[in-house]
Amino acid sequence: MDLTKKKCKPCEGGIPPLNAVEIEEIKKNISAGWTVVDNHKIKKEYLFVNYKHTMDFVTRVAALAEEEGHHPVMHVYYSKVDIELWTHAINGLSENDFIMAAKIDKL
Repeated sequence: MDLTKKKCKPCEGGIPPLNAVEIEEIKKNISAGWTVVDNHKIKKEYLFVNYKHTMDFVTRVAALAEEEGHHPVMHVYYSKVDIELWTHAINGLSENDFIMAAKIDKL
């Protein structure tokens, strides 16, 4: 399944988060490096050569997040960005998080 061809769907809650089995199945569709944390969120570290490259990446992720209506948490350092994704409305993981992960990796 190519998650980059999907679009994030608005989530206002009212649906259950993905369970451990569903998470492991959908995780097969994103690149290596994404870590599942407590079946609640996914995270990945991106490394860069300098601050300009780091900020260029952050800007592109921010633009993508606006397009998709799904916003990651980003911890920005000089040559590193840590990204965390989860669906706040359901306090857990949804397909949207994996769609965003796949699209961020293509930037």
